Amino acid sequence: MNRLKSASLITAIKTPFNNRGGIDLATYDDLVEQQILAGVDGIIVGGTTGEGHLFSWEEHFMLIAHSVNEFSDRLVIVGNTGSNNTREAIKGTKNGFATGMDAALQINPYYGRTSTAGVREHFNRVLDIGPAFIYNVPGRTGQDITPDIIEPLSKHENFIGVKECAGNERIAHYEQQGIACWSGNDDQSFAGRHQFGSHGVISVTSNIIPGLMRQLMNKKDTELNESLQGLMQWLFCEPNPIAINTALMMTGAVPANFRLPYMALTKEQRQEGFELLSKLAGKDIVGSGLSLLNDEDFNYMY
Repeated sequence: MNRLKSASLITAIKTPFNNRGGIDLATYDDLVEQQILAGVDGIIVGGTTGEGHLFSWEEHFMLIAHSVNEFSDRLVIVGNTGSNNTREAIKGTKNGFATGMDAALQINPYYGRTSTAGVREHFNRVLDIGPAFIYNVPGRTGQDITPDIIEPLSKHENFIGVKECAGNERIAHYEQQGIACWSGNDDQSFAGRHQFGSHGVISVTSNIIPGLMRQLMNKKDTELNESLQGLMQWLFCEPNPIAINTALMMTGAVPANFRLPYMALTKEQRQEGFELLSKLAGKDIVGSGLSLLNDEDFNYMY
């Protein structure tokens, strides 16, 4: 548990795909190795950024098992095994721990939603299986996991903390009670860490600039934080992971292959990102170079 709570920079790692629509493990390994070189503490496997919601369970468990086998001696491996279906969340989480993951990422039931009592019981059932981060992202689930839910859950022996997207005031409230929080909003994560006392960030941006995100978590460098705000905001100009996918394709870090329903940013949007990335040193960016790419360079599969 101490190792999990000391991880201040966790990357919600991108899953690259090959030109047949399958998971590109060789490229995935390259991405993770670059995260390790930059000093990242852990990865979320098959999260929203990693497009786990587009996986079969077989792909999900394979990628968690592969990550454990290749990287568990150097990274905390967190499997996104949550679901809006409690039965499926239990199944996924049991299988994730069977493959060796260190912890689970658990989301509250979305779309169908449930009562406060139902949310509590859902989380208690999955926490009984093993260590877990609770993920609060009301913009995706349509339901805020409020302190009256989190505070009782925090007493569970397998509760690690919260990935919190409801802002830094909420994070400060929890941290003052000894409840560990990681920012789920990259653009707020520097303030969250250095002003509001967060444990760190679970980041999308660190896919492409892991070393700079490491610096933001380690040092109170206001100038660096301000210089990266434009890039962080651009990475969420469309629902995540559209922009981070496009960016990593523009830098040559991953093949230009999308699984539908995701599609590349428009050329105008890519131009904006190109200009933002061009301001950074090449050594700070994951990938072999930077190009705008043409619309026909992208391949779409399902």
